Formats: sequence, C-alpha cells, structure tokens
Amino acid sequence: VARSRMVKAIRDAHDEAGFVEIETPLLIKSTPEGARDFVVPSRLQPGSVYALPQSPQQMKQLLMVSGFDRYYQIARCLRDEDLRGDRQPEFTQLDLEMSFVNDTDVMAWVEEMCLAVSKAVTPERPLLNDPFPRFSYREAIDRFGSDKPDLRYGMELHDLGELAAASGFRVFESVLDAGGRVFGLAAPGLGGMTRKQIDELTELAKKAGAGGLVWLALDGEGGIRGSIVKVVGEEMARQLAATAGAGNGDLVLIVADKDIVAQEVLGTLRVELAERHAMYDRALLSYVWVYQFPMYHWDEDNARWDATHNPFSAVLPEDEPLLATNSGDPHTASPDDPAGHARAQQYDIALNGWELGGGSVRFHTREMLSRSFALMGHDAAAQEEQFSGILEAFEYGAPPHGGIALGIDRWIALL
Repeated sequence: VARSRMVKAIRDAHDEAGFVEIETPLLIKSTPEGARDFVVPSRLQPGSVYALPQSPQQMKQLLMVSGFDRYYQIARCLRDEDLRGDRQPEFTQLDLEMSFVNDTDVMAWVEEMCLAVSKAVTPERPLLNDPFPRFSYREAIDRFGSDKPDLRYGMELHDLGELAAASGFRVFESVLDAGGRVFGLAAPGLGGMTRKQIDELTELAKKAGAGGLVWLALDGEGGIRGSIVKVVGEEMARQLAATAGAGNGDLVLIVADKDIVAQEVLGTLRVELAERHAMYDRALLSYVWVYQFPMYHWDEDNARWDATHNPFSAVLPEDEPLLATNSGDPHTASPDDPAGHARAQQYDIALNGWELGGGSVRFHTREMLSRSFALMGHDAAAQEEQFSGILEAFEYGAPPHGGIALGIDRWIALL
C-alpha cells in the first residue's frame, strides 16, 4: 500500500512539473553497461537474441536528442547479477532525463520531488536536513569514510597525518612515507570497551581491508590506555585523541593505510558502532547528495580505464584535457595516466546510509563520447558495433542533458 502511494506521488510530482511519461522497449540489442544481460532467443532469427535492459540509459538519451524536454518512467530493469541483501535480478527504478540542464538543475528537481514523495508516504517521519547536504566525493570519503554517508550520527573522521608523522610510531611513518594516510574517529562514551570488544573491531577492520587497528581509550577521570601509549608516550597519545575529536570517556580508533582504504575501513567501523550502540534516531530521514566522483577507475585485469558510474557520464568541463593517456594513444592506457584524475559530472543521492540513486550530466557530442569509449578499451570498430545508435544520434545536434535513476524497491524499504 505504501509503495502504491509512493508511485502515485512520483507520478503526480512529475506530471505537475511538465515531465512526459514514456515507456521504452524491453526487447533490445545488447550493449555493455556494467552487468550481465538476461537474453531472449529470437524465434524469427534463429541464433540471435534480444537483451533485456539493464536500464533505459541509451533510450532516454535518444529521447532527449529527439526533442523531448523532460521524460520519466517507472522502469523495470533486469540484470543477471548475484543476489545481495539490497539487490535482486529484476527491480524497478524511477528513471528521468532532462534537456538543457546542468548537475545543479537535476539535483534541485530531484530534491524537490523526494521531499514531496517522503511527505506523501511517511508524513510522520522527520527530515534531518532540508535542503539536503551536498558533499564532493572526496569530502564524503575524508569526513565519513563512505560515498553514501549516514548523517544521523556524528563520529566524523579526522586526518591525523601531521601528528602521526611526528609520533615515532614506525607503522604510521612507513604508511605515510609510502603515500598512505592516517585517519581517526572518536566514538563517544565507549572508552570503557573491553579488550574482547576491541579485538572484534580489529577483526572487522581487517575484513574491511586494513592491516590492523590502533585504539586509544580515555576514561572518565582523565586516564588513557591503548595499543600505542607505551610506544608514542602519553602526551602524544593525548594529542592524537584530541585531534580525533575525543574527550573523557571516549574511544579513539585509528587506521593507517592507503588513501581511500584507511577512510573506508573507518567508515565501516563508524556504521558498525552506530548500529551496535543505537547512536541515532531511527525515525529520522537523512537525505544527502555526493557529487564529483572520479571519472574512471583502473581495471587491472584488462589494463584499461572503466567508468565509475556508466560510460555515458560527462567529465567536468575543466577536466576535459585529462581524458588522455601519457602515450597519447588511448589504447595503451596505464594506471598513472592523466585520465585517472578526471572528475565526472556525476551525483548520487543517499538515504540513511544507503545509495538511493545515481545519475549524471551526459556527454552530448560524438567526439567526447568516442574519446571516453576509447579510454575504456573500445576501438572504432567496437564502438560502431555496440554504440552506433547513440553515436549517430549525437551528430544531429544533441542538447546538453542529464538525469538520474532512483531505486523504488530500496526507497520504499527505507521509508
């Protein structure tokens, strides 16, 4: 019943804002978009198959080229992926696209629509923030250890690199010398944790990818204990705890590791502590935007760049020159290419620590889309074979356009 109310609220909001609801085909040509396709054999062309759409991505972009100003649909999507607690092979998403927009325009509309839907479905649940907070990807990682941060509780991360470099602790120094990072967080009121409980957190940190976990605990009377107090001295230990934001009675957790790894491990521990110790009001709805993601990540197995979001996401205009390799040949890519520093016009919306949806402003010229495909290992023949429809469409004067997809199943579950 709640889902029915949600879908009605979604349709009402888009109808009032001048969107046109358009259904796109389910039986299409296979295109590589990140997951395995489900396929349907063709009776009329034996040996050939249709693919079921992972998303309406290319079709909604073609609608923008064809002259529609703004489109949406409640789209069924199918991906032949392994099951997870938050993912299933077929699911429903709100899919929308708008012409002549930038990332700010799309986020503004989606925020307005999310507020309307939340109030229609769960008017009794308070919003933590209105307007929704916005963080760059780097800021979200460095402050919360996550690209989908839950803001219903504190425990922000703090960079301890400067102090760690002067601590005399060899583990810190070797990590920093190798270009890594040292981050810490303070867990309020947990300074009395037992050694067994801390050992459990250490195992969790190792499972999340860290080599180990450093801890400091401040009791209510000003005393301090921890795994490195004897090594760095009580004064340095207190400085590290204070820089991590700790006061009397708090627990400090510190991870020294590669950049991103250190932050994400602490982000995992942050969520675990908040859940275990009921550190937040479960009635709150905390929406947040994260934007300016890295454009690509390096694929070790295939020695190429892969899109972090989808292959149609556009780069920030000022980063266009970075879509290059050191050799000048996009087919001889390496992990230290300039392309690795490019940022995408990409944005995700999260709710209570779960990714709710993701979108981007798209490439809208054949030259830039083709350049990006080449970095991802698609030569001219492969591009023509797999993406000819959209590449040809872009020769007709495509408008700048952008959109987003929000998971309806996940959204209603969270509400």
